[in-house]
Amino acid sequence: MQVPFSLEARSASLEEARALYFGSGELPESLLEQSVLRSWERCRQAGLDPTRLNTPDPSQRLLTEARERNRTLMSHAQPVLEHLFEQIRNSHSMVILADARGMILQTYGDADFLPQADQVYLNPGVSWHEFERGTNAIGTALAERGAVNVFGFEHFYQGNAFLTCSASPIQDAQGRLIGVLDISSDYRAYQRHSLGLVKMSSRIIEKRLFESEFAHQGLLSFHSRPDHVGSLCEALLAITPDGELVGADQTALELLALRREDLPRRDYGMLFDLPLGTLIDRARRDPSSLLAISGRNGERFYARLRGNFGSMQVAGSLLDARGERLQPRQRSEPASTTAAPAARLTLKSLSTGDERLQAAIDKGTRVLGRDIPILIQGESGAGKEMFAKAFHNSGPRAAGAFVALNCAAIPETLIESELFGYSGGAFTGARKEGAVGKIQQAHGGTLFLDEIGDMPLSLQARLLRVLQERCVTPLGTNKSIPVDITLVCATHRRLKEEVARGSFREDLYYRLNGLCINLPSLRERSDIDRLIEKLVRDEAGPDRLVTLSHKVTEAFLAYRWPGNIRQLNNVIKVAIALLDDDEDVIETWHLPDDIFEEIGEMAPVPPAAGALPRNAACSAMAAAGPAAAAMASMGRLEEIERDMIQRTLEAENGNISAAARRLGISRNTLYRKLGRF
Repeated sequence: MQVPFSLEARSASLEEARALYFGSGELPESLLEQSVLRSWERCRQAGLDPTRLNTPDPSQRLLTEARERNRTLMSHAQPVLEHLFEQIRNSHSMVILADARGMILQTYGDADFLPQADQVYLNPGVSWHEFERGTNAIGTALAERGAVNVFGFEHFYQGNAFLTCSASPIQDAQGRLIGVLDISSDYRAYQRHSLGLVKMSSRIIEKRLFESEFAHQGLLSFHSRPDHVGSLCEALLAITPDGELVGADQTALELLALRREDLPRRDYGMLFDLPLGTLIDRARRDPSSLLAISGRNGERFYARLRGNFGSMQVAGSLLDARGERLQPRQRSEPASTTAAPAARLTLKSLSTGDERLQAAIDKGTRVLGRDIPILIQGESGAGKEMFAKAFHNSGPRAAGAFVALNCAAIPETLIESELFGYSGGAFTGARKEGAVGKIQQAHGGTLFLDEIGDMPLSLQARLLRVLQERCVTPLGTNKSIPVDITLVCATHRRLKEEVARGSFREDLYYRLNGLCINLPSLRERSDIDRLIEKLVRDEAGPDRLVTLSHKVTEAFLAYRWPGNIRQLNNVIKVAIALLDDDEDVIETWHLPDDIFEEIGEMAPVPPAAGALPRNAACSAMAAAGPAAAAMASMGRLEEIERDMIQRTLEAENGNISAAARRLGISRNTLYRKLGRF
């Protein structure tokens, strides 16, 4: 339903709709957008009164807590909010960022509109959830999970009828609803382009969140139109060098006809026909080039891969488009001087002092080059695949492929074709040219079967035969192909117990269990402090020295880390990503929200003034003068910092950018400090 050109006609139509709905109980479907009508129904069923609304005063405590919970959202949304406000400045409007609960976190508004906004509590610290404020763009966009316009008397509460609002929800990299972006104004200042602006701006925020979340993975940008690659319309996939899909934005899911829950059961090779190794090689040679690739259903896309894969071996990169093995490329080209290759993961590099881990490393080292299968046991996230890669890189097969397959992440109907491969037309949906299975891809290298305890019984017999005969027979053919592989398996299950229950073949268990290696969980390790230092150093890079504050170090050492090394590594990645350019110490407020909750932190401790950069500390003391010295001897340092920031903001008439420059810190750092104070 389109808004009539005449605002007066639209208002009259809505007044008629309200009379029908609230007066006689009729559903004015011809007069209202369906999203608005659904919202009115929800509000009436919740018992809201359209003529009376009780709104509490904004709570500074709740606002501070909400901003802290949503600091990642705010840090990525801040520049977008400022840019959006510049687009609509002097239009009697305001820009609003709210969280997933409808709590307003931040606003930018024209001075002539702010008094009207204050009358209806359109302020930070107030929730505009539907069940608290009735039909409104913020709350209704959250409820509908889509962009909405709410014009004049479409607001459930008649006291809000002077407003016109356009809002679009914001999703994080995992597709979770985390906030909403809104433009609100007087209905007489209605602008047709407002909804388009908030939709575009929310997409920019989502793109920033996605790229930040997967900054250390490969990002595949693709679209059916080449001019859309590199624009806001592009689809994004986050992939590992082994082809594992670790993230997809909404556009990618729509173009590939996938559900988000399908991602763990798919990899790059199941979606596109061009080998990942070819794509990576092209990205290394010409990062800006576009490649034409075909999807699994014959769709044609244009793609560009970005990200630093370094010198890591890519599963399948030694196979051409027909699945045939290529000879290793001669290294006649000069080495690139633009970036140093990542340190090669070996068994020796895993050693950081823990006795149990060292015992596992020693066992693995002793069987390198021998035809002995390895079975790695340990909790999820304890580093089983990392150990397997290090084992591969340390032995004589290091120049061959390391091919990994997670037996628990692929449906039972697909795992057989993934493992053994198939000929063209072997089954419905098969590629006409067939596909090479993981076993054959690992010829001359190492095959890593993760979560082997979840392999269906029907396939265990076939795998046992491959291990005994050293030949693989693809589906749809009787031809046996010789293979030469080292087999490394991993599981978090106790396979002896699975054998006793009848869910795992006893003969396969003894065939796999040549050398059993038990990896300790992170909470059992004595070298966690050195491991943390190593992960921080690897993540920060050689040109940046990043350390942990004493409080963060204590929290890390006390925490039980149920997700083990995987969880620790992710926390460190997030923390370093949240550091500003002028920061080199990880504090509690740089950690993900869930770690605060699990460690038991109620709120982060504000940074002391002494933790400011040197130029900021000097500026602060010079500006504060003798009073600062007196306070330093009498009170807490954070009170000095709070007072100094307040004085600077007053001196700059509330201009955040100018105050940040005067203090010698970044604008994001200043916003974070203000949120804590």
